[in-house]
Amino acid sequence: MKVQILGTGCPKCKKTEKNAMQALTNLNIQAEVEKVTDVNQIIDLGVITTPALAIDGEVKFSGKIPTVQEIEKVLK
Repeated sequence: MKVQILGTGCPKCKKTEKNAMQALTNLNIQAEVEKVTDVNQIIDLGVITTPALAIDGEVKFSGKIPTVQEIEKVLK
């Protein structure tokens, strides 16, 4: 599984990353976590507003900070 945090490194992006890491830990899931900060790469994934979170290349959240519980739901 590959989890991508899409954003330029702003506080909201960092909170999204923290929540994603917590969700992975809570569910005991081993995943590759990648921070995507390149704007062109983010746009190529169809994201207009950050922060965003993608799982295996599919954007699950965009333009908001997903909660740990929301991330856990899409990981299950």
